[in-house]
Formats: sequence, C-alpha cells, structure tokens
Amino acid sequence: MKKFGLLPRLVVGLIVGILLGNFGGASIVKIFATFNGIFGNFLGFVIPLIIIGFVAPGIGDLGKSAGKLLGITTVIAYLSTIVSGSLAYFVNSAILPKIINSSIQLADSSNPEDALLPALFKIEMPPIMGVMTALLIAFILGIGIAVSNGDTIKKFMSEFQNIVEKLIGNIIIPLLPLHIAGIFANMTYAGRIVTIMSVFSKVFLIIIILHIVIIVVQFFIAGTFSGGNPFRMIRTMVPAYLTAIGTQSSAATIPVTLAQTKKNGVSDGIADFAVPLCATIHLSGSTITLTSCSMAVMVLHNMPMETGTMFGFILMLGVTMVAAPGVPGGAVMAALGLLNSMLGFSSDLQSLMIALYLAQDSFGTACNVTGDGAIAVIVNKIAGYKLKKPENV
Repeated sequence: MKKFGLLPRLVVGLIVGILLGNFGGASIVKIFATFNGIFGNFLGFVIPLIIIGFVAPGIGDLGKSAGKLLGITTVIAYLSTIVSGSLAYFVNSAILPKIINSSIQLADSSNPEDALLPALFKIEMPPIMGVMTALLIAFILGIGIAVSNGDTIKKFMSEFQNIVEKLIGNIIIPLLPLHIAGIFANMTYAGRIVTIMSVFSKVFLIIIILHIVIIVVQFFIAGTFSGGNPFRMIRTMVPAYLTAIGTQSSAATIPVTLAQTKKNGVSDGIADFAVPLCATIHLSGSTITLTSCSMAVMVLHNMPMETGTMFGFILMLGVTMVAAPGVPGGAVMAALGLLNSMLGFSSDLQSLMIALYLAQDSFGTACNVTGDGAIAVIVNKIAGYKLKKPENV
C-alpha cells in the first residue's frame, strides 16, 4: 500500500464510501460512523501536540541562520502567504455565494451534522490543552530556542517533532482513506454527496486559477524589482512546478527549485540560503487552498463567515504552518486547531477539510515552490546582487 500513493488511496476510499452509502445500509454506515467518531476524537487529542511539534521547532530553526537577510526573507515569505490568503478570501467571497446558493446549503449552522447517522458508541479523548494554549507554548518555546544558546530544549523539541511526524505518517495518514470512506458513506446515505461533489469541483477550479494568478503576480513583482523578464522566469521554474506535483513535498523539490532559481540569474549564495528557507516558511498555494476550501465548507453549511474572523484565520495560518511542508498533508494538519478554535469546525468538518485539501495538495505545493523562486529573486536584489545572465532552460 505504501507504493500506492496517498491520493489514489484517498480516491479509492472516497469511491468505496459512496458505494457503501448507496448499497451498504444503515448498519454498515453506523459502523463506519463509530470508527469516524473514535478517529475524530483521537485527531482532536493530537492537535495540540501537532501544533507544538511543528511550530516550536520551526520558529526555533529560524535562529540557525542569523542575519539581516533571514529577517527580510521571512517577512517577504509571510507577506506573500498573507496576500495569497487575502486574495482567496475576496475572490471566494464574491463567487461562492453564487455557486452555493441557499437552495443547496446542507444544514443550519447550529447543527451541521443533523442529517448524518450517529455512531454506535463514543470514546472520549479530551486533549491535554486547548489550541490557543498550545500555540502560546509553541511560540514561547520556539522564540526561546531561537535566542538561547542552549541545545537541550532544541534537541528535545527536534525529537518531539520526529515523534509527531511518525504519528502522522504511521497512524493518521494510513487510516485517512478508511476515515474518508466513512465520511463519504455517511454523506451519501444522508443524500449530500451530489451537492458536495458538484460544489467542490467548482471550488477546485477556482483554487487552480488563483494559484496561477498569484504566481504571475509574484514574478511580476520580482521582475519589476530586479529588472528581469517575469514570464521568462516563470517558464524557467516550470520543472520545479512539475516536480512538486509529482512529489507533493516542498522539501523533496528543493534540488530542482534551487537549480531553476540559479538559472533565473540568482547568485549561488542567495539561492542556497533563500530556497531551503522558503520551502519551510512560504506557503502561498497552501493558504489559498485552505482558505478557499474552508470558506466553501462554511457557506455550504450556512456558517457565519465574518471578514475579521477570516482575516485573523489567514494571519494565523502563516505562522502555524511553519515547518509543516515536510510532512504529507502537514499544512492542513497544522491548521486543524485553527479550523476548530477560530472557524468552529467540528471533527467531521475537519476531516472533510483534510480530504478536500489532500485531493489537490500537489498543486498547492507546486504553487509554493514556484513562488520560492520569485522570493529568491527579490532577496537577491535586496542583497545588492544583479541578476546573472539567465541560463538556457
């Protein structure tokens, strides 16, 4: 099964879920609903651990490369992420209400799961701390690691991060297809699946278009600032984009991103510094996807969607997703706490978000790494270097 990629497994789980919802009967669906309840409670339990395991070491690692360029690159990457999420918010605010009108909304926001079959029994797994508590602890530990000279906490948090990554990679990710099958079996049994699939096929199209738009904007700014040709730069970065689609990992794509960035004329030293850093902290494509999918879920379930709340959600995404790209589906995993605490997503809606995000994770990753090349061009100019003559692509 490990050789059978995650996306194909999720697709199989989705198809099996639809078939079970249509032909399995209430008893089968309730068995899956019971598993989903247990899995969802476990997910809620580990969310604070994921936040601490990702955010604290990620912030702490920023202290490894001290210097002015570190701060500049970090600020540019964060601004790019926030601008991307804001673009997604304004575009979806204008489009989604027209796609998802009141006649196809699923339920009232007070009980968005009212049509689903209940579990046979529940096992409570209360988290050891709240989401905001976990975030505050992660910030304090991360900043402390970055400014202190000691290695004890840094090594401890690095090992704790490895534990969390193993937890996600060996337990949560392998069980996700079964969880997705249960979710879609229940939604199909409740008569929701046609509505959801039709809506999100349109949302995915919006997401891909937004990815392309933000890449063009990033390279237009980089080209204008550095004196380079933005469209030539984009064409040069295409191999990195395609590699990211195949690997679904910013980290695994670093060698290709690095090579193509240097072909765009960025000096070797700046490229070697900026590209690996941005692979960790720059998530413009992931933010577009999470913002768009979460807004679609909220409109679909008639949940309140206030500008202040959504903008706060986008601002926090740029911080909580630090270091998440190294893990399959890491960005959405790191965002689960925010989906719950800021947007009011239940465990079922969080699970639906996981499925929707992972279905196009490769395109979000491709947008992320392509934008890394644009940031490297800008940092190269700020550092006082002129673009070298572009190499043949």
